[in-house]
Amino acid sequence: MRVYLLVLFIAASITYVTTPIARWIALRSGAITAVRARDVHSVPTPRLGGIAMLAGLAVAFVVASQIPFLDGVFEDSRRVWGILGAATMVCLLGVADDIWDLDWMTKLVGQVLAAGYMAWSGVVLYQLPIGVLLIASPRLWLFLTVLTIVVAMNAVNFVDGLDGLAAGMIAIGGSAFFIYSYLLTRTASPTDVSNLATLVIAMLVGVCLGFLPHNFHPARIFMGDSGSMLIGLMIAAAAIVVTGQIDPGIVTGRQRVPAFLPIVLPVAVLLLPLLDMALAVVRRLGAGKSPFHPDRMHLHHRLLALGHSHQRAVVIMYLWTAVFAFGAAGLITLSTTTVLVILGVAVVIATLLTLGPLRARVRSTSPIPPAETAESAGAASTAGHTLDERSHP
Repeated sequence: MRVYLLVLFIAASITYVTTPIARWIALRSGAITAVRARDVHSVPTPRLGGIAMLAGLAVAFVVASQIPFLDGVFEDSRRVWGILGAATMVCLLGVADDIWDLDWMTKLVGQVLAAGYMAWSGVVLYQLPIGVLLIASPRLWLFLTVLTIVVAMNAVNFVDGLDGLAAGMIAIGGSAFFIYSYLLTRTASPTDVSNLATLVIAMLVGVCLGFLPHNFHPARIFMGDSGSMLIGLMIAAAAIVVTGQIDPGIVTGRQRVPAFLPIVLPVAVLLLPLLDMALAVVRRLGAGKSPFHPDRMHLHHRLLALGHSHQRAVVIMYLWTAVFAFGAAGLITLSTTTVLVILGVAVVIATLLTLGPLRARVRSTSPIPPAETAESAGAASTAGHTLDERSHP
């Protein structure tokens, strides 16, 4: 555990100290989010926070490669450096978008290429939670792997609509994922608790924690697409890697599902972003619009419309992330019944805090602005969104 915490600390420290450099680069390159009618921030704010996050990851990877405890992880160097290579690809893609505003098709192609490269490096889905079932079609697994990575990148990007929201949610959910992966590995392999999934998620939590002090409201820098795509790819990588680290004959039935289906715990971590993205797509298609047409009906917009302040809306999203992520992680040590009881109580408390007396009186008579005024009130913690039409989706 101490080794992972050391790597986490290194990733956080490097990200924290390099974020001002990323801010300077953004100012010099013109990667600045101007104050528009639809935005929440009140002053032009630089983006490119993903540069600092990538620096934190790169240094953490290099340091980890020199630690004897992690020698087994780096035996398969192709997978390890493939993850860092794919992270670099999506970060550079995001940098280009933050500076030059790429069209959504170019960004999608870039995402697929980065995901494909990571899969080619050996980070690929190949197991189901039913025994040791292997699908005979490598092409199908390749497709599912790329799809998982691309969806994760865009889910994080969709939810990045308030200062500190995405970084904080991934830090909280990633912490639950880290604890789960570590304890699951210790259960399955008591003599060797080193594994790539736990290492990757520790680094991811570190870079989010290192970036958050600069990004929490009022943000001095936004992570931009360079950061949101990066952390989305990293959590997908950890989710995919964890599918192959456990012997199905060792883990118990309730642990087997999150161990082999890289969707249970990662979905718990990304539940709100995935729900937000799914609702947005259904809502827009139902209205006869593009799935990437901007509106003001995201979950965080709805919290603001309920009367919550910017900071309180972010904290409430943090709370819901913790409820579901740690609820899923609890399966490693607690019975299913106990987890469901605790989860039920936590959901009730979170609901009361979301709808309860803490929120201020809403001035508007309508909880959600009408469609024709939606573009004048978008969120602003990122420079744009991955498959967005240059405004918040």
